[in-house]
Amino acid sequence: MKLSKTDYRGGEALRISTRAIELVVPTTLGPRVTSLRSHRGRAGNLFLELPADEQRYHGYFLRGGHRLWHSPEDIVRTYQPDDAPPALQVLARGVSLIQPVEKLTGLQKGLRLEVLGERTVKVTHTLTNRGAWAVTCAPWALTMFPAGGYGVLSLPPKGDHARGDLLPTYALVPWTFTDLSQPAWQPRCDHIGIEVAKARSAQKLGITSYPGWSAYWRKGTAFVKYAAPIAGATYPDLGSCFEVFTNGNMLELETLGPLAPLAPGKATSHVEYWTVLDGLPKPASDAVFARTLAPAVRRWLATLP
Repeated sequence: MKLSKTDYRGGEALRISTRAIELVVPTTLGPRVTSLRSHRGRAGNLFLELPADEQRYHGYFLRGGHRLWHSPEDIVRTYQPDDAPPALQVLARGVSLIQPVEKLTGLQKGLRLEVLGERTVKVTHTLTNRGAWAVTCAPWALTMFPAGGYGVLSLPPKGDHARGDLLPTYALVPWTFTDLSQPAWQPRCDHIGIEVAKARSAQKLGITSYPGWSAYWRKGTAFVKYAAPIAGATYPDLGSCFEVFTNGNMLELETLGPLAPLAPGKATSHVEYWTVLDGLPKPASDAVFARTLAPAVRRWLATLP
């Protein structure tokens, strides 16, 4: 791993590089990851980069990239700005960033990035309650991607009714604005595809149990994130441990930690693992998914600690 200084919108940032990937982490705001690139891929920055002159959304700059929120979503609590410099600590294989305490919530966000090998990044999201009373919340990790690609939500393995599989194993959770008739939604045997360019309006879908991984394919490279669901845990949004959002201009892959009261002085953490897989065809059919993306992800998952 190599650590070097770079720039983000006129402010200081750090570049974390290996022979395979490069990440950019601002040090004047956040905690955020604003860029992830594969040295072999053709997609450039795999993460969305919103214009520098974007307008605040409920007082918040979305910016793009990867961020940490706390769920359930609330128009005031969720959109607390992250414009101040976080406390930075350089680690042996990455960095740790801890933002100032949010004044209106008493919560403090932390992001720890650790490079494992050449292509794997461990991302630990932490919420700490610095307030005077308990806050019921869940860590919520969101990664934004530009249009022009194809999202993948992996589904639990299929059972066999004839062999006694009689009970449900997961549920899909739609929002009030979710329209499953839109061509953006492409249900397949072992995954749900999201054709971002075909979304005619904002669309969102949650799932209560899944194999833990999702992906976004663009220009031959797939970004994959994995966060293991915790059996028996209570999750927000009718039990959703994963959510996907698109509006036709971008896509978000969102993983969530358990929903629980966070006592004063206590912290809760949520871990994701990231990788990039190059040279893959678009996994928009059952056959291509089963032949290319799915086995490549399984091989990668087998390497995780």
